[in-house]
Amino acid sequence: MSLAIAPEFRERVRRDEPLSRHTSWHVGGPAEVFFNPRDRVELAEFLRSLPPAVPIHWIGLGSNLLVRDGGLKGVVVSTHGALDLLDRTGESTVRAEAGVACARIARQCIKWGLGPAEFFAGIPGTLGGALAMNAGAFGGETWGHVLAVTTIDRGGATRTRPASEYRVGYREVIGPEPDEWFLEASLSFESRPAAHESEVRALLERRRASQPIGEWSCGSVFTNPPGDHAARLIEAAGLKGFRIGGASVSEKHANFIINHGEASAADL
Repeated sequence: MSLAIAPEFRERVRRDEPLSRHTSWHVGGPAEVFFNPRDRVELAEFLRSLPPAVPIHWIGLGSNLLVRDGGLKGVVVSTHGALDLLDRTGESTVRAEAGVACARIARQCIKWGLGPAEFFAGIPGTLGGALAMNAGAFGGETWGHVLAVTTIDRGGATRTRPASEYRVGYREVIGPEPDEWFLEASLSFESRPAAHESEVRALLERRRASQPIGEWSCGSVFTNPPGDHAARLIEAAGLKGFRIGGASVSEKHANFIINHGEASAADL
């Protein structure tokens, strides 16, 4: 039996939407129901309309996600192009919604003379995903700048929580409630009048020189163990270039797995 959707949303959802269209690895089976809200008001109304036990999954730019070939039951909510508000709220504070691309945060903070935000340019996803896993790059981490977050729950209710209510570690964030998802964050930076777009360009050049940018990947696959780097361990094991089906370990950076165009999720 297919998942029942409230009449007012039946024209707004897509059934059996291939998630390979929405992930940077370009793999993944269909979402039972795929929904891209116009704004947070419509999102809240949609969540309230769902049966209480339906699985809810979230996707932004689709990086750092491996979706199984069999797809996902329940609802996939896409924030891409929807929750995209980004504004300056104080001398050194910024408000950004979950669907804002991290690279956009970096560029805009440079224009505002705020930093250090350049590291956001190295995170190939949206703020929602960065908040969920404490994403980082070039020595910076998302939660090092979070003052507070606004969340939404299954009932469409929102609340604002200070950063202190979250347990944050290396690529790990544990919140006080399991079924609350990030809508936006208040971020704090320092005034840096001399900040310049060239800093972002320099970091991106470093990234292009060391990572297989332009190929189908999810970014770095494995977290680094204490005192070492996953890429070094993989390379030391002789696995650079190792291939299964249409997927292989990158020759350029061993912590990247590449889809050469015909890989399945099982290959990856």
